[in-house]
Amino acid sequence: MCCCCGEDCECRPLGFLLGLPFAFLSLLVSLVGIIVWIVGLALTCICPCCLCVTIIVEFALAMIKAPILVMKWFTSKIPC
Repeated sequence: MCCCCGEDCECRPLGFLLGLPFAFLSLLVSLVGIIVWIVGLALTCICPCCLCVTIIVEFALAMIKAPILVMKWFTSKIPC
């Protein structure tokens, strides 16, 4: 329940504002993840039998999704 209007609200501006610095840092991590993902895909095309390259590509995808997950986590922890 929202403290101001009594409805269920998904907007949590305080959580969004507190999460912005961490989202920026995770955005930098996701940029590194994009580079790792591109290199990993190139290596997978060259040698598809390498299991370690596939694991690196999956990890890079998790790094790319990091900013969204950080913002969702912060906004869920702060009340409306």
